[in-house]
Amino acid sequence: MSVRILHRSAVSLLALIPAAALAEEASYGPSEILVTSAPLEETADETATPVVTLSGDELAHRRQGTLGETLAGQPGIHFDNFGGGASRPVIRGQTAPRVQVLSDSTNVQDASGVSADHAITGEPLLLRGIEVLRGPSALLYGGGAIGGAVNLLDTKIPTEVPVNGISGAAEGRLGTGDDERSAVGGVTVGTGALALRVEGARRETDDYRVPGAFGQKRVPGSWSESSTFSAGASWIGADGYLGFGYTRTRSTYGLPGHSHAYEDCHTHGPSLHCGSHGHGDEDDHGHDDHDHEESIFVKLRSERFDIRSDYRDPLPGFERVRFRMAHTTYRHDEIEHDDIAASFRNKAFDVRFELTHKPLAGFRGVFGVQHSDSTFSGIHSYIENDTTRYTPFDIDSTALFLHESREFGPVRIEAAVRQEWQRIRPQTSLASFMPATSHDPFSVSASALWQVTDGYSLSLSLARSQRAPGVQELYAFGPHFASNTYEIGMVTGRTFEGMASTENRLETGKSINLTFRKTSGPTTFTVGAYHQKVDNYIFGQTLDRFEQFRLMHYVAADATFTGIDGEVRHQVVPELGVSVFGDYVRAKLTNDRGNLPRIPPGRLGTRVDAATGPFSAQAEYYRTFRQDRIADFETETSGYDMLNLTVSYKLPLGGERWAELFARGTNLTNAFALNHASFVKDASPLRGRNVVFGLRTAF
Repeated sequence: MSVRILHRSAVSLLALIPAAALAEEASYGPSEILVTSAPLEETADETATPVVTLSGDELAHRRQGTLGETLAGQPGIHFDNFGGGASRPVIRGQTAPRVQVLSDSTNVQDASGVSADHAITGEPLLLRGIEVLRGPSALLYGGGAIGGAVNLLDTKIPTEVPVNGISGAAEGRLGTGDDERSAVGGVTVGTGALALRVEGARRETDDYRVPGAFGQKRVPGSWSESSTFSAGASWIGADGYLGFGYTRTRSTYGLPGHSHAYEDCHTHGPSLHCGSHGHGDEDDHGHDDHDHEESIFVKLRSERFDIRSDYRDPLPGFERVRFRMAHTTYRHDEIEHDDIAASFRNKAFDVRFELTHKPLAGFRGVFGVQHSDSTFSGIHSYIENDTTRYTPFDIDSTALFLHESREFGPVRIEAAVRQEWQRIRPQTSLASFMPATSHDPFSVSASALWQVTDGYSLSLSLARSQRAPGVQELYAFGPHFASNTYEIGMVTGRTFEGMASTENRLETGKSINLTFRKTSGPTTFTVGAYHQKVDNYIFGQTLDRFEQFRLMHYVAADATFTGIDGEVRHQVVPELGVSVFGDYVRAKLTNDRGNLPRIPPGRLGTRVDAATGPFSAQAEYYRTFRQDRIADFETETSGYDMLNLTVSYKLPLGGERWAELFARGTNLTNAFALNHASFVKDASPLRGRNVVFGLRTAF
């Protein structure tokens, strides 16, 4: 215990010294930022459907320990929190496996798409930017992006040589609500055509505080510890670069809501049977001196190698060639009382090649190929002699894609297609119980962007997108106590009486998106409306429930998503701006068969931002409304108000050097808030009042 206290004290001291702290290199650039994940690298105002970009000061101030929390509050984006260690973005009512998280346009290659309690391996503190694609603009990244794509932009592989031969940044953070101690940063050195990069991050938090309505001062199991180290090198020429990078991630975090009471639960067909349970040991979790080792927690380890290259004018007739390759070894253990209760492994390889051609008969376009294969294990796949067994799965996917664009006066027309071939083969002799599956999803989209007049544009997008079911949806069979679920897949479920077999079905979505923008003048806005009808929408349907433990069967049923999101901003004076933002999605099964589970409610809010000299501030208030359109076995979730405030002071230090002191307060009214999108909403309410103090510098 004394070693832990000494280590935490050292990290806290380090966080107070900007010159010595480890931090991300901030990015400051023009307001029109190129969206690198868009096919032709348009700006956010030029894409056919709304794109959210976070970078520079805004990203630095909003960064949290998880990606979902970092993006929360952006129009159309919610998150499905699972304590303080894991949360995934929810885009227009959909999350993983329909929201693809990318690392500079390649798959992150972890296990976050399998379950909400699995963390995304990207470290927000080490990102220079985040791009969120919604609607058909994400089609080129495959069926896993049928609901959207989140592209994480990092600096681990240099793309330019520092002007003065060296550049870097440093940041330290302290938080009050969860006793956060964070330090992050990196340095780039270069000479001639060679550049080297080293960066790292370290974060520790305790169980976070919540309002008294929860019944305890803190959420048990919401603590987290993580560290990330990256190193990269590039050869950089006048027309592009070739670089290599290595990233090591270590993360350990608690899982709220786990209970021993459900270990006797088992199934009788579509029914859940649980014996008598004692709850006497649960009261101990509420103490402020909660020992991390007493609850179930995740121990995550990941090593990733990247090769990246971008070159302009590589061949006659072509503008650019882009190459990405990544290899990841991932391990994730769920540990309880020093025993491994569940273990996930993923050894994955992903390669993506894109070639952009110059105008041909007026068309500009991108052709590409992507291939990925992995060996994944960890899901409960069958039971033998009353013992849960695990099966490794070989997953192979290959895709070809094409995107073309042409302008006709004020109108730009775009079209895209993607053909995939996916194979999943269980490494087991139980061929009758778990046969191999294959799917060949095909997706196509078309859009028109009309520049109505100076500053105004209107775009219409149509898409038919297909997604193949994932390994969890197909083959799950057994309990997952971290999420308090007993899960049965579409393939394995066919052995149960009364459960339909739908393993050979493709999820097919037909969508229409309408986006209206104004990008110039004191008043600007982006408003998007959409409707999507999905045939064979695959989701975990709750068949039975005992207290917080649920029996879930993955099924395919037709569903619709209809919604609107957007933001309107008015620059009152050069020093003061006011925004109004909001979103709403209605998601339900067709033919009056009910609502889809864990759909975020509507939200409406406002922001006021001000800046004068070295000072800047932003106040944000939004109302998340009540969610009473619920699925079977769900409960209604009350609405809540959220008030956030950020203030900062930036001091130039001469040349390219500067330092900034900032404070960001969230949930300043200490509202008791439950997240309807969360699997464990009652066991893991949102954070109470929290203030993060940060000090960052760059040179």
